[in-house]
Amino acid sequence: MKKIDVHVHIGKLLYSRPGLAVRDLLRWMDSQEIETAWVQAIENPEEVDYYVTTERVLRSCRAHPDRLIPFCNVDPRRGDPETFDPLPIISRYVERGARGFGEMLAGLAIDDPKQMKLYAACEKLGLPVLIHIDAYRNWDAVGLPGLEQVLQTFPNLVVVAHALHWWSEISADVQDADRSSYPRRAIVPGGRAEQLLQEYPNLYGDLSAQSGLNALTRDPAFTLGFLRRNQNKLLFGSDLVYRGQLIRLPEVLNSLDIEESVLEKIYFRNAQKLLKL
Repeated sequence: MKKIDVHVHIGKLLYSRPGLAVRDLLRWMDSQEIETAWVQAIENPEEVDYYVTTERVLRSCRAHPDRLIPFCNVDPRRGDPETFDPLPIISRYVERGARGFGEMLAGLAIDDPKQMKLYAACEKLGLPVLIHIDAYRNWDAVGLPGLEQVLQTFPNLVVVAHALHWWSEISADVQDADRSSYPRRAIVPGGRAEQLLQEYPNLYGDLSAQSGLNALTRDPAFTLGFLRRNQNKLLFGSDLVYRGQLIRLPEVLNSLDIEESVLEKIYFRNAQKLLKL
């Protein structure tokens, strides 16, 4: 089945792992039946060892416009926090081809005033934002009140939520320690992640990385119902970072006894709709 991957990277991000050239990414995409990928820019120091800037992402994607979709990034802590306005910078990136904003990885509260400037700019420009949420990056309290504040303040901003804390909130018994871990206990229905997905039309869930995989495998009895209930709000992604990385999400999704129409939405139709591809 064809796919759109909403979360990939290029370049060398980790000191201990081989970098991912564009040709490596395209070769891997072909092997996985991935037609298009959203390429994330890294301009925050908290997550990885090296930067891959918006400039590089725009330049790298330009030669493959039918395969690679560039996302842009701006660290919200640059300049004077009282006067800095990210809108002109992001606007220029959009003029040069950026279709989304991310990956957001700043070590700030998710609803920090400096972050809110980014959301306001992206809402104005019609850019989806992909946010990594854990106990250190775009951090939030248990129950995700900060994320809900963002969703309420910017109802026309498409938010794609990702990472450990976000996916830990799939269970109603989430604990503070779960905000940066991969809980394996059975899921208690009624988690805030699902409540927010159901309540806010502008929120989507990125299934990439170990966090998304853990959410789908920690309690198999819960998985099918969750995918069916949220089939219009979930997005396939890999979070591919280095050459040779093992991505198990397609194997897990394809092993499920679930309707093909649901898989089509997760694999490509939802992403297709978001960016009008």
